[in-house]
Amino acid sequence: MIALLFVGYWRLSWSVPANSDSASAVLQAQDLLHGNWLLGGWAVSDVSFYTTELPQYAVLGAVFGFGTGLVHIAAAMTYTLIVVLVALVAKGRSRGREGLVRALIGGGIVAAPQTSGALVMLLGPDHTGTVVPVLAAYLLIDRARSRWWIPPLAGLILACGMTADPVVALTGCAPLAIASVLRALRPRLTSRWYELSVGFAAAVGGVAGWYAPAAVQALGGFHIYHPNNRTVPLSYLFRHGLWNTTQAVLELFGANPFSSTTFGTSHGLELVLIWVHLAGVLLAVAGLVLALRWFFSPDGLLVAALAVAILLQLAAFLHSIHSTNLESIREIVAVMPLGAVLAARGVAPWLDRRLAQWQAQWQAQRPAVGHKVLPLGLVLGLVAAGYAAGFAYDAVQAAVPSENQGLTAFLEAHHLSDGLAGYWEAGSVTMNSGGRVLVSGVAGTSRRVSPYLWETQNSQYDPAEHDATFVVTGGPRTDVPVRGLEQDALATFGRPARVYRLGTFTILVYGTNLLRDFR
Repeated sequence: MIALLFVGYWRLSWSVPANSDSASAVLQAQDLLHGNWLLGGWAVSDVSFYTTELPQYAVLGAVFGFGTGLVHIAAAMTYTLIVVLVALVAKGRSRGREGLVRALIGGGIVAAPQTSGALVMLLGPDHTGTVVPVLAAYLLIDRARSRWWIPPLAGLILACGMTADPVVALTGCAPLAIASVLRALRPRLTSRWYELSVGFAAAVGGVAGWYAPAAVQALGGFHIYHPNNRTVPLSYLFRHGLWNTTQAVLELFGANPFSSTTFGTSHGLELVLIWVHLAGVLLAVAGLVLALRWFFSPDGLLVAALAVAILLQLAAFLHSIHSTNLESIREIVAVMPLGAVLAARGVAPWLDRRLAQWQAQWQAQRPAVGHKVLPLGLVLGLVAAGYAAGFAYDAVQAAVPSENQGLTAFLEAHHLSDGLAGYWEAGSVTMNSGGRVLVSGVAGTSRRVSPYLWETQNSQYDPAEHDATFVVTGGPRTDVPVRGLEQDALATFGRPARVYRLGTFTILVYGTNLLRDFR
């Protein structure tokens, strides 16, 4: 079953083109494998992935090679792990039928992401991979009971996750700390001191993980970008933020019928599957409500922490600038798997009791209970069939080549092996070519071209090591840092020796090393 899931996610991942975000991780992992353990000289984004996806990419790359295929293999592996971990955390310590029902509900909700959400769920690296260490920490806390070594080990796992991605503060560290403190205020809680130690370890792990990238930089490693996280005004929050956040959650569950074009969703069968996926949303909402109701239950630290984690993520997203753009839903990607766990934990006990009751009644008087069993069984069967059909439908979608494959082939055919381009062309071309064509990211501002220090390495701009002879401008994904790059390149480097046109791309070819002119 796990192998079948992996193959399905691998096929689904290919339905979305790999881009420069993915390529940057591939190149960093390759450098990591070659001995640059601290990624010295690299300017990474606001998320380093240093202790999550990058080691994964390095190991897989050593086996399968550092190309486009690595992105999709890693994405399928990550999501398969998430499904398995969700099922295990959802099951908890329950055994028998209730444990099975829990695992099926939790794993089933996350098992069939819609094609519309593949960009978020199955194209890495992104915040999706960060869910793995968070779920691992929750599973450890839930299964290992009150042993002395559990809190420090869970804190260590969260610290590693936090080093890679600060979003762990909202999904693991802060929720455990908050839930443990609030529950400790409840009288007659026998596990108070153990839970407080778990919360303390999570807080310490969060602080350690927050400062870890700075320590790596001080030791000569990568430099991480610290964004200025802007917030939206209160007026926007109530006019648009609430609705956008609602749509973001629906999109994560593959159940957003209100925006059929956000991620390329078509009508027909896929629209029907979207409505089927609303069942997962309703179960997650029910699970969250029940988790808040059971917040102070004697053995409920995990459920309480999961509820806090979901509320913290939604509140942060709602108040941030990310709520203005549905493509930013990757910031709250953990809401879906954590919500699936709560759905299973909340609904499964009730469902198990009803099934046991109906089974007893069925054995005693079959006709009298048939009208209760059949409707519920029909509904559950239709939802399960819908999820299975959605998974099968997504898995057979046509594979899509990575971005800029045509540009890569053109540069190779014209023996252009070292040059400059905007971010969305630079990394993807380098990855697509297997390193045969090195394209370094640049930005054009104030009539000058300069290095774009985002997911790039300093050595790429060293004229002693590289001989960049061309500039790629234009293209379908021209964003703010490279608007007008052609004019800025002409102002910086002068008239080119040759000019090529390839669709919306313009390639300016020079006979000199351009790196000497803008450092």
